[in-house]
Amino acid sequence: EPYVPSNLAAISAKYKDKKTPPAWFGMDVWGATVCFNTAEAAKRKLPKPETWKDLTNPIYKGQIVMPNPASSGTGYFDVTAWLLLFGDDGGKGGGWKFMDALHENIGQYTHSGSKPCVLAGSGEYLMGISFEYRGNTVKAKGAPVDLIFPKEGLGWDLEAFGIHKGTKKLDAAKKLADWASSKNAAILYGKNFAITA
Repeated sequence: EPYVPSNLAAISAKYKDKKTPPAWFGMDVWGATVCFNTAEAAKRKLPKPETWKDLTNPIYKGQIVMPNPASSGTGYFDVTAWLLLFGDDGGKGGGWKFMDALHENIGQYTHSGSKPCVLAGSGEYLMGISFEYRGNTVKAKGAPVDLIFPKEGLGWDLEAFGIHKGTKKLDAAKKLADWASSKNAAILYGKNFAITA
């Protein structure tokens, strides 16, 4: 149900529907990250990677955990990002070569997108490929992790708000949209996400 929330003008143009009135607006962006356990790295004298391709270095063999793209939306999100970043070329491109090399260093594939960061935070693995929200949560709980945002680029997704057409509670939905687009809401989003709309 298209609606112009009271704070629409404060939302960046790239994070809202271009139609007038808009059918949706963005609230925050979540992106891929690598949770890197600094304490384990210091014990093992292993360097902190800066790029996705650094993760293919044989010194990290068995030290990386990531979500299984066949059972985790986050894992699938990572695969699609790597194919966009490094190329697909019908299954022969750089993205596939990167994933083949990365596979050599994967110690475990999980069914959860957040578990890799949790495992890295507890020191079971040196690194977990996850997403920034979980990384921030694990770090805020005191885990010795740094969040790495690889230099080649990241997969990312926009969390958005829209009103379901035909809702029986249209007035309540509009009030919620007004709040969800407010500065106070953006401050709350910013406690967990690096990018707010």
